[in-house]
Amino acid sequence: MKLRIALIGCGRIALKKHVPALIEMKDIFETVAVCDIVREKAQNAASQFERANLKKPEVFTNYKEILKRDDVDVVSIATESGKHYQLTMEALMSGKHVLVEKPMALSTKHMNEMIQLSKEKNLKLGVFFQNRFNPPIQELRKKLDSGDFGRIFYASVAVRWNRNEEYYKQASWRGTWEMDGGVLMNQSTHAIDLLQWFLGGEIEEIYGHIANTNHPYIEAEDTGFAIVKFKSGKTGLVEATSNVFPRNLEETLAVFGEKGTAVVGGLAVNRILTWRFEGEESHPFMNLPDPDTVYGDSHKYVYKDFYEAILKDRKPYISGEDGKKAVEIVLGIYKSFLEGRPVKYPFDFSTEEMKGVKWR
Repeated sequence: MKLRIALIGCGRIALKKHVPALIEMKDIFETVAVCDIVREKAQNAASQFERANLKKPEVFTNYKEILKRDDVDVVSIATESGKHYQLTMEALMSGKHVLVEKPMALSTKHMNEMIQLSKEKNLKLGVFFQNRFNPPIQELRKKLDSGDFGRIFYASVAVRWNRNEEYYKQASWRGTWEMDGGVLMNQSTHAIDLLQWFLGGEIEEIYGHIANTNHPYIEAEDTGFAIVKFKSGKTGLVEATSNVFPRNLEETLAVFGEKGTAVVGGLAVNRILTWRFEGEESHPFMNLPDPDTVYGDSHKYVYKDFYEAILKDRKPYISGEDGKKAVEIVLGIYKSFLEGRPVKYPFDFSTEEMKGVKWR
């Protein structure tokens, strides 16, 4: 049984990853519509399906027309971050299952409303944290679940990439508090999601610092650091920067336990760098190549899992509740910076509250 899906937002990430993933998943999804406020972008997306010898999706510039259709089961949202909340809420109200790009929203209140509405409507809500499906990350997760790490002490993530002025000139919403956020919210939520996924449990408090040291043409941060304290006693460390010269360097996740040490790195947590467990000092995934972009190659697995979640009426691998956690950590870092002190859970915060921040 195929599900009928519509893609809203046909910019960079959609053309590079979502459309190819949907083409590859053609046996389970029929893409019936694509939408972008710039018709040419939607046309480009539709043409990719046609070139793959699939039926060309209908092209729209107004997403509301898609939500009126009875032949759409699922909506995939790949617009600017600041529009995720409104689009998700309207799609759920229209009776559609929703897969939304990260970050799912830019405020704790909005994320809670999205999760609540999906429950009230008995509809699935999933979030694109596709790096959870990266083969090295899946191997690491097996070690965690099997207990081979023993007790976990702490974990750290580092996102060391480059985002220059040319990148921000491509779209006026990038780097704004209203629509985006900075290196933590845009580039680092994937890594932060992995951090909290491996440490697990409830967070007690966050102490964070952010700065804008090299991007005077954006509102938000280009550097961020944080200590994340979990109620279990575990600690997470976050480092993020978009100031690496002259190009993207790496995204790494390191996990330290009483019986295991593992580091997954590469361009986008796609290669095992260190693998030390009792009787093990290496892993075949140490030689994997970097993906073509920092987005990785795992969007297709998110789509496949979401399809199965709908058919089997189970929780998606990365549900709304799961997708909320990484964004909440970033919002906690922002709030901590604004208040100059650690932030206790739970809290309410929005990137809107960062407007007017003065960088030293």
